[in-house]
Amino acid sequence: MSDSELEYANLSESDSEESDYTETESEVSDNDANLDLARNWYTISTNQPVPAPPRYPFIGATGCTFALAEQLDVLAYYQLFFDDSLINHIVTETNIFAQQQPGSASRSWSPVTAEELHVFFGMKILQGIVNKPEERMYWTTSEVFETPIFSKLLPYRRYYDIQKNLHFSNNEDYNPETHPQPKLNKIWPVFESINNKCRSLYIPERDISIDESLMLYKGRLSWVQYIPLKRARLGIKLYCLCESESGYLYSSIIYTGKGTKINDKYKDLPMSSQVVLSLMEPLLGMGYCLTTDNFYTSPQLADILIKEKTDTYGTVRLNRKEVPVELQKKKLKKGEMIAFQRGKVMLLKWQDKKAVCLLSTVHNPQMEATKKIDREGNAISKPKVVIDYNNTMGGVDRLDQHLHDYPTTRKRGKKYYKKVFFHLLDISVWNAFVLYRKNGGENSNLEFRKKLIEKIIGKFHTYTKKSGRPSTQPGPLRLTERHFPEFVPPTEKKTKPYRCCAVCCSKKDEKGKKIRKETRYFCRNCNVGLCAVPCFMVYHTQLNF
Repeated sequence: MSDSELEYANLSESDSEESDYTETESEVSDNDANLDLARNWYTISTNQPVPAPPRYPFIGATGCTFALAEQLDVLAYYQLFFDDSLINHIVTETNIFAQQQPGSASRSWSPVTAEELHVFFGMKILQGIVNKPEERMYWTTSEVFETPIFSKLLPYRRYYDIQKNLHFSNNEDYNPETHPQPKLNKIWPVFESINNKCRSLYIPERDISIDESLMLYKGRLSWVQYIPLKRARLGIKLYCLCESESGYLYSSIIYTGKGTKINDKYKDLPMSSQVVLSLMEPLLGMGYCLTTDNFYTSPQLADILIKEKTDTYGTVRLNRKEVPVELQKKKLKKGEMIAFQRGKVMLLKWQDKKAVCLLSTVHNPQMEATKKIDREGNAISKPKVVIDYNNTMGGVDRLDQHLHDYPTTRKRGKKYYKKVFFHLLDISVWNAFVLYRKNGGENSNLEFRKKLIEKIIGKFHTYTKKSGRPSTQPGPLRLTERHFPEFVPPTEKKTKPYRCCAVCCSKKDEKGKKIRKETRYFCRNCNVGLCAVPCFMVYHTQLNF
């Protein structure tokens, strides 16, 4: 054993297990100074590994940073993200954009209100639950596909106008030379607002992860990415930092190619390290433990995070800079393992079905039994770093999974900034749900959304009676259900109103004109006017009349 290896072994033997670790911050700093003396990689034993390096003390004050009058009010959690300030900004920009349209489009526009916009977003959330192939079908009067709530909330024409003119920044104020993110100028104010709220409303627990998320988009855009392993495969890429356990999105960066907005403080580092440090910056120095995949993990990044008192582990590519040549060339049989140590950083290569290489600042080459059993009845063992990686790397994947449960974004749509906005709406609702559960809420994601929709409608919607005559088109259930004649109910204008008979009005006279005959009776289930005799019986017993 080399002198540097003996030095690390002696240091590790004096450390207790993670649960009993009580070193002060100054002692940890002294240990780091000693560990940094050994800057060269050396092989460590995999049969009798030295104790794992101690974790940095975690000093993050985890939990919510806000207080609500009612802890279980689902609408209050939603409005933490879509507050009055953001809604009023969208209302202003939407009305400005609509007035900037040429000709009759601007003259026919009725200014949208904050209440209307809340209802519009509530309808979008509802569409994620009640999925239909075409958006126009939510307003159909066909008895088979009808969903009456949509026409009661907003007429289709009004809904379409709001969606068409929905806007988030003033085009006339845009200056590409001074804008912080020119490629995202149309969505930047909303993205920045929601991203800041995600960071300020909640402090995550110790285990966090960074990964890529892909929002489906197939339009013409220079920075669309193709990632075959992602669910969407083609779309707009986001770098996300999530809490490993809950999937709460703490911070994100939208990838826009060469002009991606990243902290200039780290501009001399590789792109992957810039992303990690930019996302992690508010959490550095608090003892967090970061899990990353092989796109981000490198010995260079691990050294930087160690200086910031942040632990890390994850898969690593063998061709990364500073990875030992022996680790790259060594051929292993299934189940064999080789490991190297440099200060607090360990590199491990383990042969499973294929070679797996990992880096860690808190593990040693220790094997641990899993719950899985092989054909001979023995428990399958894996390196502990592999087990911990599988348990903590899924934060972003968990977020993606739940965003696809009830999405407000639709597959079709050419405006990238509207797709990004509704993706941000999905993220906001998910984060609101996570905060709701953190504060003792027991409802599932679906129940949370259902109650949220009901709260939005109850608070912001003003009922307007649907204009026009009821449909006389025969429904498919008219021949199978039980039906009874009733008087047409009175209205504000008429105490004894009449309706056109659906059977009589379907016939034509000798000149080929439709017969108009009114009646005081109707069928409540079918919602059509019918003469008591014989039309009521004809309508409910004959397929063709």
